Amino acid sequence: MAKEKQNTAGESTKNKTSDNGNNILRLEREWPWRLLGSVAVLLFIVFWAGVVLTLKNDLVNKKIAFWQNELYEWAAAQGFVLDDIVVSGREKTSLEEINRLLQLKRGDNILKIDVYDLKQKLEQLPWVKQVSVRKSFFPNVLHIDMQEKEVRAIWQINEKFYPLDADGKVIEAEYHVSEPILLIVGAGAPENFTKLMEALADDKYDYLSHVKVANFISGRRWNLILNDIREGITVKLPEENIRAAWKKLLKLNETKGIFKRKLTIIDLRLPHKIVVKIRKTSRDKAPLSGKPAAEQNI
Repeated sequence: MAKEKQNTAGESTKNKTSDNGNNILRLEREWPWRLLGSVAVLLFIVFWAGVVLTLKNDLVNKKIAFWQNELYEWAAAQGFVLDDIVVSGREKTSLEEINRLLQLKRGDNILKIDVYDLKQKLEQLPWVKQVSVRKSFFPNVLHIDMQEKEVRAIWQINEKFYPLDADGKVIEAEYHVSEPILLIVGAGAPENFTKLMEALADDKYDYLSHVKVANFISGRRWNLILNDIREGITVKLPEENIRAAWKKLLKLNETKGIFKRKLTIIDLRLPHKIVVKIRKTSRDKAPLSGKPAAEQNI
């Protein structure tokens, strides 16, 4: 009996050990992959730290600038130096202004000259409209081709006079009138000058050259004086449809020669008729008459 109990106890212990062995879950070894991932993250951080440090200290650009200067020095030793500067198209811009702006001298390294930078600087001069800058080698010459602004009118405001270019922009420079030129008067006249010139331009007629004064009235419309500043005909233009009114006047002059008549005023402000005022002669003037000059509708 005792022997049977011993065997029974042994079998019970054996079964228990077997059951414990079946309950063990053996995991795969993951530490090599975790180590590899940590190394990758560390390398990534080191890489971007190096990039940030390089950009912060501008190391790449400094190195490039160093080798660029070395190249310039070598090129200068081989003869790539500035021999001369040739300027064309210059009339009103002085050479002193150009020299002061360029800050160049014979013997400067021609490869170092930034033509785009010079172009930007030269186009800031008051008379310069557009500039082309280029280099030529052997001989090493810097070519500057200028296009200067053309004075299209003189603007009178507050008893002062300013030259205007074709775009109606004030040219901030001294200008001495040497030939007859259009005089425009009034506040806001430059801003509306281009629109007026476009409305008066006509390929068939050349009466635009007869306009001596353009007076911008109350910031709304124009009065023109034709042929003579003191004794010319005053043409009153409407606020709107300037071109249509002007073409109607030119057509009337073509058929009836209205500009040859002794008139002081031609009023185009009314859409369906033209009102003119006839110039009085000494014979027409009464000694004590206060009556206005005669007016006619055309």
